[in-house]
Amino acid sequence: MKPIVTLLIALLLAPLAAPHVAHSDETLLRFPQLARTETWTERWPNDSGEIETRTVTAAIWNDAIQAALGKDNTVHLAKRDEPYYLDGPIVLKSGQRLTADAEAEIRLKPDSNTCMVRNANLVGFKDGPVPDETTPDTDIHIEGGIWTTLAAAKNELNGNARGHSSEQNWVFGTHGVILFQNARRISVKNVTVRKSKPFAIHLGNVHDFEIDGLTLDDHFRDGVHVNGPASQGVIRNIRGVSHDDPVALNAWEWKNYAPSYGPIRDVFVENVTGATSGTSSIRLLPGVKRFDDGTELDCPLEDITLRHITDICEFKIYDQPNLELGRDKDFSIGVGSIRNLRFEDLVFNRPGKIELHANTDGLVIQNARINHPTTDDWHLLAIGPKSQTYQGGGSDNPARWTEIFSPDLDCTFRNVAVSGVRTRDSQTDLPIDRTVKVIKLQPNPDYPKTTPKGGTGKGIWIR
Repeated sequence: MKPIVTLLIALLLAPLAAPHVAHSDETLLRFPQLARTETWTERWPNDSGEIETRTVTAAIWNDAIQAALGKDNTVHLAKRDEPYYLDGPIVLKSGQRLTADAEAEIRLKPDSNTCMVRNANLVGFKDGPVPDETTPDTDIHIEGGIWTTLAAAKNELNGNARGHSSEQNWVFGTHGVILFQNARRISVKNVTVRKSKPFAIHLGNVHDFEIDGLTLDDHFRDGVHVNGPASQGVIRNIRGVSHDDPVALNAWEWKNYAPSYGPIRDVFVENVTGATSGTSSIRLLPGVKRFDDGTELDCPLEDITLRHITDICEFKIYDQPNLELGRDKDFSIGVGSIRNLRFEDLVFNRPGKIELHANTDGLVIQNARINHPTTDDWHLLAIGPKSQTYQGGGSDNPARWTEIFSPDLDCTFRNVAVSGVRTRDSQTDLPIDRTVKVIKLQPNPDYPKTTPKGGTGKGIWIR
């Protein structure tokens, strides 16, 4: 396993972006004629919380920002009373830098339906593996700002449902507020993503990357979402309210969210704090991708460390076909594989669990504090398949029901080490049989009278 210390030192010492140019907000103000004024309507809550339509007249800043970047390769968005509106993505080339005051708000104009900032040379690979040479963008830095696509409520998105790479001819599978795809030596620091529907930061085919400081403010999708291939990454200091996964490392992926596929290796995730209520999960998704021409690509997770993780209610490391497109139309060819996965210093102030359904060689759990009451059937780690029935949006017709997971697939586990799992105020580790559960499913003879349907798959722990 590549020493994680070497990775951290390299990322901390290497310059990830061009040097900062002082007063670059003045550069932006040299192009006021490029900030065109438009009028549109938005749907937004009033003081009583009811959604109402309001008319907005404001400047659109894309052209002025691009001109400033073209002049100095850097631009700073200063704090101002009014937000900066965009009607599409700011495009960053190699060596460019975009910073913003921590309280500067950047909004996506309604019905834009794109990401808000991205790198220049996006190349999608939905039909085959990523080749060795893709001419990536390099040395790009984003820092600061409050970014929002104006998702006023779960079902009121102001026409910004998708984080496409562009308004037309977008790279298939792109879905971010901040989007890096096909990039090297990139960093995003100290940003807030507020009330947005796309992934806060969507990464794919990225290597040598650092995400340090992401606040999710009533966000409606994943925080940092990484698609393979990806390597040499640090993701740290993630907190706030996400109605999905604050962090997702998806080497295999549902194809409507994947610009590329491949291994994810040498990634360090640190200091992630979930919300105290609602959904706070971390997803790790290996698999095997079969492209339309029959080509198969192994998409493993290797040398992944998660450390100092608090109040994550579920670590989702299980095989899950794509129900959005139909589980028989988009699924991994068998369970995925994991090598060298470490969990260190976990804190559970509310019930949480690690559910692992992948062929795994090397799993370490070291130091987990369980601060919530536990029952006799509680286990921190469950290894093996899952079964759960999706009832077609509440339908009472079993013909419309479907299985969410892959309950008939076995998986094997080797080199598992668990230590330091303790309940509140205890100085003694819980025994292994209280910490780890090996699952062996059986078909449910009463289905569909009772659910789930069950299956024949099992976890196999090779000690």
